Amino acid sequence: MRTITSSGGKEEIVTARRAESSDAPEISNLILPSTKDVFGRLNVIYLLEKANLAVTLNSANNEVIAHAAFLDYPNLDLVDQACWEPWLHNNYNIDKCTPLNTLFMHLYVARPDFCIGSSKEIVRTVFNAVTELHYIFLFAPVGSTLEPALAAVFEPVETLQTSNTDYMAFVCHRHRHCPVLHIRRARVEDHDDLIPIFAQQTDKLGSTYGDYFLAELIEAQDEDNHAAVCESEGTAVGFISLSGDINVKLLNECFELGPYHGLHKPHPDDILDQPSEPRWESGIKLSKTVLKRRCSSVYNLNEIVPKCDTEKSIATDTKQADVLDLSSADRDSRRESVVSDASERESTKPCAVLAPSNEKINSDYSPTENREKVRTVVYKGALNAFCIQLFVIDEKYEMRSVDFLPYIFKLYPDRAFCVITVPKLAPEFPLLQSFVRAVPYHTSTLSQELYIFHRSGLLKKFCVRLARSSDKTGVESLVNKLSLQDAVLEDLDMYCQARRDPDGTPVQAFVAEVLDQIVGILIIRNEEDIDFIRSHYNIENFIYFSHHTMEEHGQLLHFALNPIFQHYAKHFFKEALRLSHKSSLYHRVYPSHEDVKNAYAHSLTSALNCMVPVRPRRQIVYPLDELGIDAPSRRISKDQVPYALNHINRKLTLEPKVTINARIVVVGASDTGISFLEVLAYCPHLQFNNITLISTHGLPGGCSGYSENKTFLATSYCYSDKDYALLSLRSWINVVVGKMQGIDRAAKHVLVSDDRKVPYDHLILCTGQQYQVPCPTGIDISQLSTNRDIAIRTGERYTGPVPSNLFTLNDDRDCLKTYNWLQHNFVHSEGNAVLFGSTIDVYTTLETMLSLGISASRIHLVQPPLDDTVSCFNNFEVERAVEEAMRRAGVTLHHNCVLAQWNDGEDTEPITSVSFTTDTKPFKLPCSVFINFYKKRIDYDAFKAINDAFLVYDGRLVIDTTFHTSDPTIRAAGPLTKFARRYHADQWTHSNFNSKEVGFQLAAAILPFFDPTLEWVADPPVEFDRLIPMFRGAKVQGGKLPGGYHYLHASKPGIGTPLAAQMSQSKYGREIVTGSSENGNYFRLHLNQYNEVETITCLSLKPFPASNYLCLYGENEQLLNGLCDRFDEGLISDFYSYFKESWCLAIYHDRFMDFKQEVLQIMASRQNPDSPSFAEIAQQIVDEELSLPEEPKQYLRRTAEECNIRKPVERSTLSYLKYNRCHLPMYALPGLI
Repeated sequence: MRTITSSGGKEEIVTARRAESSDAPEISNLILPSTKDVFGRLNVIYLLEKANLAVTLNSANNEVIAHAAFLDYPNLDLVDQACWEPWLHNNYNIDKCTPLNTLFMHLYVARPDFCIGSSKEIVRTVFNAVTELHYIFLFAPVGSTLEPALAAVFEPVETLQTSNTDYMAFVCHRHRHCPVLHIRRARVEDHDDLIPIFAQQTDKLGSTYGDYFLAELIEAQDEDNHAAVCESEGTAVGFISLSGDINVKLLNECFELGPYHGLHKPHPDDILDQPSEPRWESGIKLSKTVLKRRCSSVYNLNEIVPKCDTEKSIATDTKQADVLDLSSADRDSRRESVVSDASERESTKPCAVLAPSNEKINSDYSPTENREKVRTVVYKGALNAFCIQLFVIDEKYEMRSVDFLPYIFKLYPDRAFCVITVPKLAPEFPLLQSFVRAVPYHTSTLSQELYIFHRSGLLKKFCVRLARSSDKTGVESLVNKLSLQDAVLEDLDMYCQARRDPDGTPVQAFVAEVLDQIVGILIIRNEEDIDFIRSHYNIENFIYFSHHTMEEHGQLLHFALNPIFQHYAKHFFKEALRLSHKSSLYHRVYPSHEDVKNAYAHSLTSALNCMVPVRPRRQIVYPLDELGIDAPSRRISKDQVPYALNHINRKLTLEPKVTINARIVVVGASDTGISFLEVLAYCPHLQFNNITLISTHGLPGGCSGYSENKTFLATSYCYSDKDYALLSLRSWINVVVGKMQGIDRAAKHVLVSDDRKVPYDHLILCTGQQYQVPCPTGIDISQLSTNRDIAIRTGERYTGPVPSNLFTLNDDRDCLKTYNWLQHNFVHSEGNAVLFGSTIDVYTTLETMLSLGISASRIHLVQPPLDDTVSCFNNFEVERAVEEAMRRAGVTLHHNCVLAQWNDGEDTEPITSVSFTTDTKPFKLPCSVFINFYKKRIDYDAFKAINDAFLVYDGRLVIDTTFHTSDPTIRAAGPLTKFARRYHADQWTHSNFNSKEVGFQLAAAILPFFDPTLEWVADPPVEFDRLIPMFRGAKVQGGKLPGGYHYLHASKPGIGTPLAAQMSQSKYGREIVTGSSENGNYFRLHLNQYNEVETITCLSLKPFPASNYLCLYGENEQLLNGLCDRFDEGLISDFYSYFKESWCLAIYHDRFMDFKQEVLQIMASRQNPDSPSFAEIAQQIVDEELSLPEEPKQYLRRTAEECNIRKPVERSTLSYLKYNRCHLPMYALPGLI
């Protein structure tokens, strides 16, 4: 926050922030006639949509004081945005401005009394946010006069005599508002200036090294150790300490430094044994790391250095020191200082960072004892890097941290790299925005991140232009080690020859050039599928479509950039958008198992760091036959290979992300764990670099060869294979394939299979529960024992070898393995299959086996005794239909059976027979395959890891209401957990709720720790921490059951209670049923006492749109077209047909909940300040605070008319239908006829 002064001397505290679309009305109100004289007539929303940077000053009362919008081309219609540079140089006496260091003001408005102070503050903010910016231009018609606010910051530019332009140019220089800092050698006299800054940051250095450590450090300078300060108005405001002594061996063991030649100089005897392709090792899949490695390791960073006299270039080009990447003052709010002890985190003022000292880097440290070498590399050359040991700067000047870089490279003229290591918990401070983060090996347990900067990155002659045919050689050199180099070169040739692809779609190719060498390539094509993207992805979270023409949308085909210039990646995008006249680019990531022949743009993934992931939208399942010509366009409803979408637009090119290096480890790819990862990965303003998933089979959804008709397990409708493809979490997280074997809380790492260690800062346990191999009782059935004769010990664990024909199905990989075994060993042979269990998965597996052609007479369904009185269906009609279907098919059913022995207690490999005891007499079955769905329990390895780590375990892992275990760095959620006994809610666990919703809430609990836009909420005091959280999402299960029945059941979260007991309650509500199981069209709705849909049960011989029906949950029957009245009047005979009618499609829309919220806000608003709102009146009627002269419904209708809410609600409804017209064309709107 800053203070500005009005023309009358009044002071106002203001906050500078990026403008939002909601500011448009207030901005428009500030536009004066004098504003139009300079900037012309403007559409504020359009300008906000297209501006690279728009800044708003807010008062303490959140009122807009001033606003300015900046773009990367002049505010003149007569100049093509792609050609302004030569035009400017031909007409005005200025020759140092380039697209990299120049922006143009397109609008400035302010309250008249604060206009001068506001203009200065906005300009200071812009220069502070964009570190490489040096010039801001403004153009005004000849003869017009700048208002005083603009004249205070802009000065006229001389117009050349040869110019024939009718516009005057004005320029604002950096040095007048946010000057470059002067860098010099540190002196002992600087001690007194620097100590207050150190004290403000941390007191650890003084307490560790003594009160005069800084003076001693400055005095100790020699040829290999240097210290420098940055100076402002003669006062030292920052300090940096450098060393040329680095433990480069340790860094090479922990980080992928092949792209940087191991931080060594090239030598003829170097051994560079690098695999051409990244490979999987030790069962660990590093999705994101491997992808990054593919795109970065193909470059030889030393190639560019011999092309120029580097020292001379740097000396010439860095006098202004306006180098490197973008920053934002918004990042300051969560900054913390970091000291050499990487394991400690100290909360201090948001400012600079003290990098770990060189002692830390030089210490003897073995990152792991069991790491398998990925490659054999030996570097013989001399060290080619120096390191930053200590860095601190006053928070007022931290955005100018990059001013140190040109100076410090002069201190080491023979070294090409500057490196710095920082603790992983340290926020990425402004200096690091210019560095490239080195990718750590998955085996590294070093608690620090390594950042690297190459001296050639100081070069600012970074030119982006359209590609030419002569560029092909340079591009070949750039991409010669990319796996898709041929595709890049083919598309480049296609552009050079025809400017179009084979389909006739325009294609454009751009190259980045530094000192006549190609360092980057970017190829785009027009996005021809923009209607599909708009309807299937939440792209409107980032842009307003109405302000973008079809031609302004582009698809990113290829992007490659030399890592030396990675900090210019967003500038590369910005220039490509300007030169191509585009406003948005889209990048598609297809599933790894899909063979998409025409899938462009997989040549590089580093572009994803500049882009934002776009959430997919839930789609309506349309009854196309019934809708006919009223159905949505084929462009909307067509089927495509699912892909994840990433996006960048003009607004995002100057908007940095908050980088988070904290190691977040999630154990378990359950629905809860996946939904947690989804939230983190899809935070558009956050960049998580170290999210790791530990899972037995990796990320779900990647089973090639596994399809829906091989689905053995029931579904919870949380995620499908298509959902996993649409999310592409593999682009954002690392995956370790293995089982958790232990947790070392002191060392903070998870021990995985084969003694591998995965370090963590935050550990999230979401392992859930799985079916376990049953443990036979060992009873000899020849003694004719019954269940009453044995003590069933539910806690026993089977520890013997698992027979090869015993299958326990817990995920798709297990199902695929079982499917393949059945196809090769069972389907075409003889023998019995025994299915053991009583869950819904038993029935879906049985149906799948029947669909594979296995005779029902060969299948025995053996059900163990139920633990409670609630069956998996909890609906007599469904149970009866399924049992009847199995009997008709010829499946043999056995009830209340306890497993006694395999193979009569002899060798169990393979299983040839199984014995069971029952309530009456035991029996024995021949068995060729045993498929187990016994009881779901916590996996023993997970239990042992938790128990050995001394986390509180009471039948399940104990947590509090904020998901914390007894260790504050370990959280847990899902069926693995239970609430602490102090809540007196032993029956309630996360198993009672929707797992996806639980995962979302888990992410919401941890995000404030990382997200500076969220307010951190401390744990509630003990006296308020008494109630467990309740989740509202429906608990859902479904699948295909025996008899060919398609099944869906969605119900309110709760403790399992038999349906008959529920219906006997006085406040149960009512049930409405259409159809029957015999006719294959059973549909049951349960409405609670408030007439809201609380349970949905469908059993049909025909497939039905389950995702549509789930939208009915929680809705009032009046919203469903007066469902109860229509049913009672006999107008509804079949809910399947009823919910296909076009009136209800708007309810299935993914934005219907937003519409409902808007209507509720209208009803809650007071149309007359002196009278209650409609919602308040309704609440008074419910609370019986009003004595009504008429029926409540009639009174509310009359009140609605009197409150005048009908028209606002109608306008909101029509707006909802109009805005979502692409999905809802079947609704008639006013003016249609």
